[in-house]
Amino acid sequence: MANLKSEINILVELDDNRVPETLRWTARDGGVVNQESKAIMLSVWDSKAQESMRIDLWTKDMPVDEMKVFFHQTLVSMSDTFERATNDKQMSETMKDFCDYFAEKLEIKQK
Repeated sequence: MANLKSEINILVELDDNRVPETLRWTARDGGVVNQESKAIMLSVWDSKAQESMRIDLWTKDMPVDEMKVFFHQTLVSMSDTFERATNDKQMSETMKDFCDYFAEKLEIKQK
């Protein structure tokens, strides 16, 4: 069996102060080519060091209200992923309760 590969690329265009001006990503297998984004959060697990490595980027024109929604949706997604990865429905529901609280405190309308 051949080793299949899939590639995801992130292009970050910086201003003179190295602040992101534009973020673009491509995942051809998912049908995404040079898609613009205002924020990206990427976590990678380092098994050897037993720690998470992160890249958090956002453009200087990312509106704060959109950042709040982005965080909320990311937290909800993480609770879903946590349940799929661990089969721990109880903790996933606890995480979703926090997501509801988070949205309420930030006065974000949930979809």
